[in-house]
Amino acid sequence: METKSQADSGCAICGQARAEGAVCRKCQEIVTFLREHRAQALELLRAHEPVGEAAGESRDLPDVLDAVRYRARDRDNNAWYVSVSEMDGHPVEIFASTAFDRDHHLQSRISNLTTITRLVSLILRNVFMGENLSLEKILTQLLRSSRQPDDLPMLLAGILGNYHENYQKLLQRETDGEG
Repeated sequence: METKSQADSGCAICGQARAEGAVCRKCQEIVTFLREHRAQALELLRAHEPVGEAAGESRDLPDVLDAVRYRARDRDNNAWYVSVSEMDGHPVEIFASTAFDRDHHLQSRISNLTTITRLVSLILRNVFMGENLSLEKILTQLLRSSRQPDDLPMLLAGILGNYHENYQKLLQRETDGEG
């Protein structure tokens, strides 16, 4: 049984006066809808969650960021140096290098690693800074990862370029070093 003070208070959700129960009729309809469509409601909430301080707005990377450098060894005992740049305590870029950058044998592995780190960095900026992802940004990162003609990053960029209406202009800009 509802007390007089409960009856005098507004809807528990919107605060508007209610006819009966803890919530008004409009809010009850919303609650019922959300219960029936829980998966879609959660997906909608995730898509509109604030990102860091930006609350959904994209921010630019500052010129200087804090970073943590890690040293690791791969299965062939090559030393790799991985730096993670942070913004507001979140990773927003990742770079990897080795002392053997000039080793021709490792060039293919290095271009693949560069591709991975560039694309992961793009994703991190999307997750933590709200940077929009686009096919052009992906293509740009692939083109900038390429170290030799016809390597894997260039191959992938060429194939995905078929889906971008201005790929030839983008390719020219990147190969001319204007990017």
